[in-house]
Amino acid sequence: QVALVESGGGLVQPGGSLRLSCVASGNIFSISVMGWYRQAPGKQRELVATITSGGSTNYADSVKGRFTISRDNAKNTVYLQMNSLKPEDTAVYYCNAAIRSWGRTPQDYWGQGTQVTVSS
Repeated sequence: QVALVESGGGLVQPGGSLRLSCVASGNIFSISVMGWYRQAPGKQRELVATITSGGSTNYADSVKGRFTISRDNAKNTVYLQMNSLKPEDTAVYYCNAAIRSWGRTPQDYWGQGTQVTVSS
């Protein structure tokens, strides 16, 4: 069994910052790509940022220059530092990871989501 657990969401004023964390635990042999996605009410889930095990990153245009993704491979943890937050960043943020467990083929896993609300 593998689980992804997010933390760090909350309510913040426009222009503020938040840091999301996601820890992967369980039967883990290796993790390739880790990432963050978000889903606003009435909208489809969209990519926010991804990071490979080697540290290569990819960002949605809407967050470039404001958000930074990073990971600690030793802790199976991925972070999302969000600065200069805007009301349009309001969404449920989901952690995603491509994980290979011992004796199994790689699979995609999702966290339960954490709410981020940007409002004055």
